[in-house]
Amino acid sequence: MFDGLYFEYPIAALSILLFIICTIFCKIKLPTIYFPHTAQFMQISANTSRILLFLKWLGIIMLIIALMSPIKDEPYELEPKLGYEIVLILDASESMKEKGFDEKDRDFTRFDVVKNIVSDFIATRENDNMGIIVFGAYSFIASPLTYDTSILKNIVSNLYIGMAGKYTALFESLAQSVNLLKTSQSNTKIAILLTDGHNTPDSEFPFSAAIDLAKEFDIKIYPIGIGDEGEYNKEMLHKIAQATGGVSFGAANANELAEVYAKINELEKSEIENETFNYLRYFYKLPLLISFFSFLFYVFLRNKGGHN
Repeated sequence: MFDGLYFEYPIAALSILLFIICTIFCKIKLPTIYFPHTAQFMQISANTSRILLFLKWLGIIMLIIALMSPIKDEPYELEPKLGYEIVLILDASESMKEKGFDEKDRDFTRFDVVKNIVSDFIATRENDNMGIIVFGAYSFIASPLTYDTSILKNIVSNLYIGMAGKYTALFESLAQSVNLLKTSQSNTKIAILLTDGHNTPDSEFPFSAAIDLAKEFDIKIYPIGIGDEGEYNKEMLHKIAQATGGVSFGAANANELAEVYAKINELEKSEIENETFNYLRYFYKLPLLISFFSFLFYVFLRNKGGHN
């Protein structure tokens, strides 16, 4: 409790010299009265005098310590909440069932690999406000914006293929990301779109409308196409990135996908440090309280015993 304790006004300790000088030179001189047969009272008087002396000097010393103002610096770290705002848009359509994307474990589906890599990415963005959108035949918000990375990773782990239908409403998912970010006050708003297919041909939401919405609210989009280049619309993903100020990527396997997320993490690095403050905790009250009660008992015993 008292580690790192120091005195704010250590020079106040010199005031004890005044009390010592006063004790030597300021004695009260009273007339002496002699009583016969007082030996039996001498021991009681001596004991009381020692108690009074102890209480007096305890009160003085504690008072001086209180005047010196014992203090302790306690660092307080303010967690930053000024990072980027990021929406992770994940394709959960039927095509994500394809296996062999991870060369180390070919039994993993594409979606299994994506969930693992996205969870790792989330763990690296502790200062950012993040949300998750899942899309298939339609899109929905799986998680609103939150700083809680543990909640986000838990949500990702519970996503499954086909939960939004088996098709690929890609443009609709972009519009959904705008809905999530449009009220944001952050200077940097990012959407990371991952897909392994083409937009559903009969989609009711047009490409141009999705792009216009993203541009209107200054949302930078990083599209990622996974699988063979022919499986996703590389040209369209490039247009999305170019129109919104992002960069498009392709990943043919799990290693390349991990590298893509690492690259995005580096491109949009959140250079935010925790702010540390010092909270000053004062301890003068304890010695002041001891001093008060010491003088109180001193006066009480002195008056009760008739001491001068």
